[in-house]
Amino acid sequence: MILHESEVIVRAERALRRLTLNRPRALNALTLDMAVTMTEYLRSWATDAEVGAVLIDGAGERGLCAGGDIRALYDAAKSGSSLPERFWSTEYHLNVLIARYPKPVIAVMDGVVMGGGVGISAHASHRVVTERSVVAMPEVGIGFFPDVGASFLLARAPGHVGTYLALTGDRMNATDAIYCGFADVHIAAEKLAELPAALADCRTADDVRKQLGKISTGLAPGRLKAAQPWIDVGFDANQVETIFERLQSSNVDEAHSALATMQKASPTSLKITLRNVRAAVSFRRVEESFRQDYRIALACIAGHDFIEGIRATIVDKDRSPKWRPDKLEDVTTEIVDRHFKSVGALELTFAN
Repeated sequence: MILHESEVIVRAERALRRLTLNRPRALNALTLDMAVTMTEYLRSWATDAEVGAVLIDGAGERGLCAGGDIRALYDAAKSGSSLPERFWSTEYHLNVLIARYPKPVIAVMDGVVMGGGVGISAHASHRVVTERSVVAMPEVGIGFFPDVGASFLLARAPGHVGTYLALTGDRMNATDAIYCGFADVHIAAEKLAELPAALADCRTADDVRKQLGKISTGLAPGRLKAAQPWIDVGFDANQVETIFERLQSSNVDEAHSALATMQKASPTSLKITLRNVRAAVSFRRVEESFRQDYRIALACIAGHDFIEGIRATIVDKDRSPKWRPDKLEDVTTEIVDRHFKSVGALELTFAN
């Protein structure tokens, strides 16, 4: 039964409620209105005795969600609109709502899952990947940083693989996503149509695990697990310059490729991203990462590189961003510190 149909399709099937992001032509990029709609329904279902579990997926076969609607953020920044602060506040509160939800939340991470798509899926209690899954946080390439609480997960990935993913924006397949703690179970894409009926009477986490287990399949060892030895050597440092030096001196070709990728990214983004991930190691609750992400995001939208990165990527599409500063050594401690300062009355707060 369809309860709501627009950029988010809301459906009910017995005890299951389903939220489907419905902007397939835009790879289901998340807008403020979509985040508001999802939040309203999730809050109403949290105390509804008829609701047993919630399924989050995306329309079409290309992806769950390619991220937030960054063109809207670009336009808002140019016009002086308050949309960015409202969007990130709403999005981050939605992500935490999913992370702390009192009922099972099953996120289908099929196809492209990047940026904001990670926020609405990787914090869920049950995270499904398929052979089509492409999971990444490539924000340093557009002058931003891995937000949506991703630093909390990246900091807890095996060894320094999370740091590698944060600084290179490399893509995880299904096996890698499970290995790195971004997903839980693999289900063949052709089996996804069976999920709503299979989950329709689930009311507990055990119920969900049993149903997912019936249609899940195993996976071969992943690329990132095999690469972890050279990744741990290269990325075990608290300075981006040191990481660059270690990758440069490595005798592993993949290390040189990672370095080449990072050399194209915003130097400022690299430094704030490394600091963000390192700080998240000591965080005891995911809310701490979201609070810090909000500070950094507001500093980014007020700065130069994020706007320049969007311009080069989706506005002018020249793929030639002019970073400022454009060298690592010119990104001072003061510049980095500016991204972590309190935003006063705008600070994010959470109920618990």
